[in-house]
Amino acid sequence: MQGLPDELKFIAHRLRVGPRVLFNRWRARNRRKIFVIGRNKTGTTSLRRTFEELGFPVGDQREAERLYDRAYFEGRFEAIVDYCHSAQVFQDVPFSCPGTFRHLDAAFPGSLFILTIRDSPEQWYDSLVRFHSRMFGRDGQIPTADDLRRARYCRKGFLYNTVRMNGTPDDDPYNAEIMIRNYRRHNREVMDYFRTRPRDLLVLNLAEPGAYQRFLAFFGLPNEPEGSFPWENRSS
Repeated sequence: MQGLPDELKFIAHRLRVGPRVLFNRWRARNRRKIFVIGRNKTGTTSLRRTFEELGFPVGDQREAERLYDRAYFEGRFEAIVDYCHSAQVFQDVPFSCPGTFRHLDAAFPGSLFILTIRDSPEQWYDSLVRFHSRMFGRDGQIPTADDLRRARYCRKGFLYNTVRMNGTPDDDPYNAEIMIRNYRRHNREVMDYFRTRPRDLLVLNLAEPGAYQRFLAFFGLPNEPEGSFPWENRSS
């Protein structure tokens, strides 16, 4: 599939995962939605793996990424809401993007939200930059705006849009001050929004002792004193 156009790759992906998606849609009927709304590189992939291992129907990430790329930046949140009927649990983009959680909360009253965080904004920034440099930079260097435009993850331009969401300029796409400020703002807006509804939001640092047990308790699941989260997409 390496040489196929992006559109054909996505069609092939849909054919491959189609039965699972239909099964997840059926399993998710009348279930309370769960949205992981922490920014990327805060453990969202590890949470996806955790939910899958616990038997929750989790949304197809490639479908969500395509939706994000084509709907989020156009403000078409109704398309994102419609996609959420396909499963129970959702993470990564567009759910981790600023403002999306408000539309989800309005569309699915009674849903539960998880805001994943790191030890510090600086740790999040360093992890993101290290991951992008390894995956998309030339010789491990921090990617330029042109590198991001050329990157073939999902399609050309997808990574450029993802970084541009932080409001950084093309001549400094990973500007630390701007990106950290954007990270802080997102977390603050989420916590302010749910300030009077503590039972609807779990703020979770997966690296903290007892985080897995807090996660289980939040969803009313049996405690596992020795349990822990899987560590996916490790970069720090």
